[in-house]
Amino acid sequence: MLFKFMLSVAVMLVTLTTQAALDIVITEGVNQARPVAILPFKFYPKSVDEGASTATDQPSSHVVDQDLVRYFQEIVISDIKRSGKFNPIEQADFPNQQLTIDAQNIDDWAATNIEAAVVGSIKALGNNKYVVKYELIDIVRFSMTRGQAKMLANNKLMLSYDHILDSREMVINKQQVRQYAHRLSDLIFEKLTGMRGAFLTRIAYISVHHKQAYPYRLMVADYDGYNEQLLLRSKEPLMSPAWSPDGRRIAYVTFENRRSEVYIQDLYTQQREKIAGFEGINGAPVFSPNGQSLALSLSKDGNSEIYTIDIQSKRLRRITHHYAIDTEPNWAADGQSIIFTSERGGQPQIYQIHLGSKKLKRLTYEGTSNLGASMTPDNRYLLYVTHINNKYHIAKMDLLTHYVQVLTTTRLDESPSVSPNSGMVIYGTTHLGKQVLAAVSMDGRYKARLPALEGEVKAPSWSPFLK
Repeated sequence: MLFKFMLSVAVMLVTLTTQAALDIVITEGVNQARPVAILPFKFYPKSVDEGASTATDQPSSHVVDQDLVRYFQEIVISDIKRSGKFNPIEQADFPNQQLTIDAQNIDDWAATNIEAAVVGSIKALGNNKYVVKYELIDIVRFSMTRGQAKMLANNKLMLSYDHILDSREMVINKQQVRQYAHRLSDLIFEKLTGMRGAFLTRIAYISVHHKQAYPYRLMVADYDGYNEQLLLRSKEPLMSPAWSPDGRRIAYVTFENRRSEVYIQDLYTQQREKIAGFEGINGAPVFSPNGQSLALSLSKDGNSEIYTIDIQSKRLRRITHHYAIDTEPNWAADGQSIIFTSERGGQPQIYQIHLGSKKLKRLTYEGTSNLGASMTPDNRYLLYVTHINNKYHIAKMDLLTHYVQVLTTTRLDESPSVSPNSGMVIYGTTHLGKQVLAAVSMDGRYKARLPALEGEVKAPSWSPFLK
């Protein structure tokens, strides 16, 4: 019995310390973010008088449980920091090292610049189940409530609970630690910003291991690089992964048959289907907002043009007709128009064509050239690669004001993909001569680098919100 218990402890510790596929290195912007405090979660073990009878319910298992609590909290802290909007302060900077927030010490907390705090607890229920409780406290409002408290009979204070921005509990098991930590981060982020959190999303990307027999791999992982899943490995290049709106399928380009072909692969069944294998170029697939069609670039009729294809019937519709190269299509969020890159003006620029009227307009003018565009889900901003002074950067254009902001300072940036809440942009770049992923907030202040622990990574695609 002791051996079995020690083995379960070892397995649990290995599980909690598993490395991510991507090493996220924050490079800029955390100090400018809003300060928040995430207090250490309290741990309540399952006591003997609550029915503990097995080895894993005894106090000797508390080591594993306490590691789980710390692991849960570390995920939340990392999520909040990587959002680009908040900076969880170090415990050493808590006022007077108070690890509680109550009416007696709120003045100490209010004297800091900390805006909000998370307090929580995790209680072991036995059978690998836990109750997670948390409260999100508005420090400023709590201080005001404390100052305006009403005195009742027997000198007792009556406080309102307006300072509690959110409070809830959930029952989880050990296998759900990462999932529910991300869920908690989503709740915190939404309550503090009014914007939906995107910590339960995933990313698709191409991993390259040059010295291996099958160097090209299509991968999917959690947004932070954990839970990496291999979808396909190939001797020939893989390109342009794109998510379906339901988050179940990935479209991509493969050269497995020594020519470009477009496939769609189901993440759950692993079944895949060839969608386009015409003569010439078959490239840059992207799902329509309703998931029923793909927009893609085909050269089957000579020049590279923009087409749509119905996934079920395989019916093609040609969208552009021009002697110049038209490529890299993407959909507007309403599905009524497509943006794409075209050289019809002499240099690559971004254009938009309405699918009904076929009305065409040019969107970009600044920079030597602009390419690889996508729109944010609210149709407000255009993200694309801009070529300025012999460098390629990620830029953002406000489609209402036409104001352009260059978000990155690295020199070979490509393939921008925006998070489903329009808060962050992930893209490909180079670092120390290797292809890596990077991220930047939509305001350009927060930056992070995501190199792979092994090989190189490129062509990122951020998933939609997942159920």
